[in-house]
Amino acid sequence: MTDSDRLTRMKATARRDGTTFRHSVHVREHQLTVDETLDQGGEDTGPDPQELLAVSLASCTAITMEMYAARKGWDIGHVEVAVEFTPAERGCPTKFELIIRLPDDVPEEQAERLRVIAAKCPVHRTLDGEVMFQERVERVHMAA
Repeated sequence: MTDSDRLTRMKATARRDGTTFRHSVHVREHQLTVDETLDQGGEDTGPDPQELLAVSLASCTAITMEMYAARKGWDIGHVEVAVEFTPAERGCPTKFELIIRLPDDVPEEQAERLRVIAAKCPVHRTLDGEVMFQERVERVHMAA
């Protein structure tokens, strides 16, 4: 797989790992645990899928701003991005609130430019843009 293939097509696989809703998720050479909370019938051994959506947006936003600042030669110190979101409900869209925390000595012009750049992170653009789904079922023999 070339670098351009990796940028245009990504793959993650989730496989049940236990007796409840815990899943082992594999991305490239990485593995993480995803689970539901106790009140949802899970074991709470990892973040739930919707929390991972917030994690993706927060981390992508922070990295995008840090990469931009590095290219500009700006020393912006530590960046923190918090994401709070309310999933869509009947008649209401999903709502995201991003709180970008920068050191107080970052100049106002840089802070404003970073706010604009934050909205250009790939996860933000994906969530803000048109999304298409294609589902298919493959029947395979699963080893225990």
